[in-house]
Amino acid sequence: MTAERTPLPRTELADLLTDAAQSVSGVLTAEYPTAAARSYLHPVLGALSAGPRVVGELNDRLEAFVADEPRPTTPAGLFTLASYAAALGWLTESLAELTTSVDQICTRAGIPTGPRDKLDVPASEGADPGGDFSFSALELAAIRTAAEAAGLTPGDYVEVLSESLLAASRITDACMEISSGLLEDARFVRGAASDRIWTGDGPDNLPTLVRSLLARIEAAG
Repeated sequence: MTAERTPLPRTELADLLTDAAQSVSGVLTAEYPTAAARSYLHPVLGALSAGPRVVGELNDRLEAFVADEPRPTTPAGLFTLASYAAALGWLTESLAELTTSVDQICTRAGIPTGPRDKLDVPASEGADPGGDFSFSALELAAIRTAAEAAGLTPGDYVEVLSESLLAASRITDACMEISSGLLEDARFVRGAASDRIWTGDGPDNLPTLVRSLLARIEAAG
């Protein structure tokens, strides 16, 4: 008969969440070399390249966590499992959205759109004839150079770069919220008065990320 193993102490459970938070934060600091012809993708390529690897690592750790004997059955273990699973699901969904956005950007950049070179229309220094942006003469020159390397008109280059920056902003917000939620839950697990963390007395006692996901679902509804 296999001897029963002691459930993980709260310190190790908290470390599991802290390590996951650091891994998620690492998605935002990842760098990826970007060719001049694809410079408009620079804001998203780091996260796009690192994200799948981080998801794979987190998934492996989660599988190891639930495969250990005994499986998480204590309130502290279940709280940790819920937080970790919510973080993994949220990150996976966010990276899927990022991938879709990058696919759309690439498609848009590869489709000839005809004469749309608003930035080449004469205008006073510091003003964009399109009315959406304001550029200095130096910035206009840099845009034209980058657009030429990418095989795009300056106007189209600004549009795809703006979409890339927006996609980067969304994955940044998601990773920051996931990471901060994991750290908050880690502090709660580590600082609890006992192993008897209770998760059943209403939503206020649920893991941070679970509460955040429930709030998003409620807002979307």
